[in-house]
Amino acid sequence: MLQRIQTIYLLSAAVISAGLIFVFNLWVTENDIVVYAKDNLLYLALFLGSAILSVISIFMFKNRKTQFMLGRLNIILNFILLGFFVYQSLSISGETAVSKKGIGMLLPIISIVFLALANKAIKKDEDLVKSVDRLR
Repeated sequence: MLQRIQTIYLLSAAVISAGLIFVFNLWVTENDIVVYAKDNLLYLALFLGSAILSVISIFMFKNRKTQFMLGRLNIILNFILLGFFVYQSLSISGETAVSKKGIGMLLPIISIVFLALANKAIKKDEDLVKSVDRLR
């Protein structure tokens, strides 16, 4: 059923991962060059991979266990992306390459929150189905 609340959460995570990466920058270099996720192939692939996993998870509504597992995998993917951002911002000594951090570096955190809410709702649905099966 596509009218469940986890569909809204997963769709929000997909929009954040696929759409907002083109709106918000990741950082600004010392030469005032604005860096977006589309400028780095690794970041773009990880963001789009997260969005694709969210969309696939939306259409796996008949198999809640697989949907829950895809949500966890997507959270791990976003943590990896966040780790790359932390490494990028901490490995550069001083102000050599990254001058200002953009709001785009926070997009994986927002996506993780929506994915965790979706997984919580999926788990709640699974528990409800198990409780109804016990009554039969």
